[in-house]
Amino acid sequence: MARLAIPNPLERRHLIERDTAPEQSRKLAELYLAEGRNWEAIAFLAKAGDRESLAALRETATAAGDTFLVREVTRALRDEVPAELWRRVAQAALERGKERFAAQATRLAERAEGRP
Repeated sequence: MARLAIPNPLERRHLIERDTAPEQSRKLAELYLAEGRNWEAIAFLAKAGDRESLAALRETATAAGDTFLVREVTRALRDEVPAELWRRVAQAALERGKERFAAQATRLAERAEGRP
């Protein structure tokens, strides 16, 4: 098998839309992750059914205070984020000077707790 390379955007879209073997999807995800292209890796991790790597990516996003990445990975996991995790995201965002991410994560924590 030829060595995989990161596909161009059109090829990427085609790979996401068509059936690909889980192993190929996992390898493509690893290529994106190695390049720090976490957003693009999510679709391939989901196609591969690699919940463990998705959960690890969510932890990385949590530690970075990246509210948007936490939400996207959670969608791929078909999961919900508990209030405590949103509180961790908010704290990490504050520590990194990401006030808007912190505010959004705090609102999401309150919503998860059932507060308006």
